[in-house]
Order: sequence, then structure tokens, then C-alpha cells
Amino acid sequence: MKIFKSEPMPRYHVHDVHLGFIDRLLVETKRESPDFNRQMFDEDFVGLFHSMNGRSGNLFEIVSNDDELIQKLVSNVKTRYAPHPVDESIRKLVEEIAQSLIRFGRAYYFLHDDIEQEEIRVASFSSDGVVRLFGMYIQWVPKRMERHWDRDDEELPREIRILDAAKIMRFDMPTSIKRMLSAQNRTLAVLDKHQFWGAKNYSQATHENPNPTNYFDFRVWRDTLDRALYRATRSTGWNGRKYDSSKHSDFFDCHRLIRFRRNQLLLRDDILNQLSRELSRVGKSYKVEFSVEISGTDQLPSVAHLNELEVRLAHEEVTFKEIIDYCYKL
Repeated sequence: MKIFKSEPMPRYHVHDVHLGFIDRLLVETKRESPDFNRQMFDEDFVGLFHSMNGRSGNLFEIVSNDDELIQKLVSNVKTRYAPHPVDESIRKLVEEIAQSLIRFGRAYYFLHDDIEQEEIRVASFSSDGVVRLFGMYIQWVPKRMERHWDRDDEELPREIRILDAAKIMRFDMPTSIKRMLSAQNRTLAVLDKHQFWGAKNYSQATHENPNPTNYFDFRVWRDTLDRALYRATRSTGWNGRKYDSSKHSDFFDCHRLIRFRRNQLLLRDDILNQLSRELSRVGKSYKVEFSVEISGTDQLPSVAHLNELEVRLAHEEVTFKEIIDYCYKL
């Protein structure tokens, strides 16, 4: 085993690791893919951040006591594609953090100093095996195979990497949203498990009885599932992509839509607050008194306006069209 100070280990493939007992306690190499309803919800909930793409004007207001340093920190953020201008980099960074929080509950980024280019590159790394002890970050890396095209594969030993906490940015899912999603996901998992159960209750046609009588009422079964879905998603406001259902009113749909968008905006604003805090902290390694605050501009929808729309809707002072137009302008 090697113990040393280092940058985080890049992501590695599951089939390239050899897990011992301790490894299995610290490293999660098998992540279950979300089931049908859970996957739809995850895609819809993060959809807010995709929809910011292509909007005109500045989306974010950046207040800092060192504009040059914030340019270095943010302009070279390594997202899935490439570096971008500051405003676009923040948008993509918020989107990626949101995706990680929805899926894993946590996101990590590391600052890499490029001395030759005089640049700072910010790149994400996996939370697998990362532990925080007494203010230090430690990454446990199991034995793994390094594959080479021009020579034999090489087995690398287990490592304990001591990471520089001053260069790590950590983002966590807000507790309120985490609890809300945890409760919802438990019910969604049950619904996904039994969504095709009703089909099993149909009598099967046979040669002797090609048209059997079916006593199972599939409509009642679907109605039961829908009711369970709506009750499970009451807190988040998700509609399960049931846009044309005749079982609920426009008033019901608008209340749900406002609640869903508000939860998205609360997550967006919390990520921006965490980003401001983490950039201010890591920036102090370059300038002791450095600080930055990032917030959304008037180009982005706000929680305050959604709250106002909800009050007006309860008093029948706003049209459904006005609510839908504002919510979908995201």
C-alpha cells in the first residue's frame, strides 16, 4: 500500500479494480441505474439547468474583490465539453453539480495549477473512497489494472491519497431536498417494481379458450398507481409526465407546476450559494482576502415571483396561461 500526498485519482472503470473487504466498505463501484419513474424524475428535475442554455444576456451577477482571480478560477472550469466564458462556465458548472447531487448526493471538484500556462483548471472527480477526517480529505484507491496498448497490463497497488483540502470544492444536496427526494424515491421504487403487475392478472388465451373472460379491471389498477404516484410526489410537485390527464384540473396542474419549479429554483440558488462559498475559500490560497458572491440576474426566474404567483392563484387573480408561460420560460 502506498500513502502519499497527491491530486485526486481520476475516475476508473469498475472492471479494472480488485476489491478487498476494506475496499468494499469505502468504495462504491456498483451503482444501480435508476428505474423508470426515478429516471424520468431525475431528468425532469435537472431539466431546469439545461433550459438556461441559449438564453440572451448575463444569467449571473458576479461580485468579487478580484476580477482577475475569479476569471482564472471560473473561465477554465473543465466541464464535459470544454472551457467557456465565465457566464457559460457557471451555467454548465451549476448543471453538472445539480446532476451529481440528484444522482449521488454530493459533488467534488479539484483545482489544478498549471504553472507554465499560469492557469487554474477546475475539474470534477469521483466521490468514491473520499473521506474527510479532522479537516483532511483522504481518497482510498483500491488495487486496479492499468491497461496499455503497447505492453502488458500493469497491476497497481492500493493507495491512500492525502488530498490538499485547500484545493477541494465540495457540494452537498440541501438537507430539505434530500429528505424530500428520499421519501419520494422509496415510493417510486415500489411503483417501478409493480408497474407491470396488472398485466400478469389477465387470463391467458389458450387453444381451448381463445377468448377467456378477464375479471381484472386494468383501469382501476392504473387509477390506483396514479393516486400513489401523485401522493408520493406531492412535496416535489412532479406530475409524472402526465400532461393530458382528465383526472385533474388546470388549477391542480398549476399548483403542482409552481411547486416543482420552486424546488428546482431552491436547488439552483443553494448551489450558487455553495459555489460562492467554496470559490471564496479556495481562492484564499491565491489571495488571502479574496471573496466572491454569485447570484442569478433578472434574466432567470425567481422563487419570490413563484411565491407571488401561488398567492395570486389561490385568490383567482392570475390566469393559468400566465403561470405556465412564466414556469416554462426557464
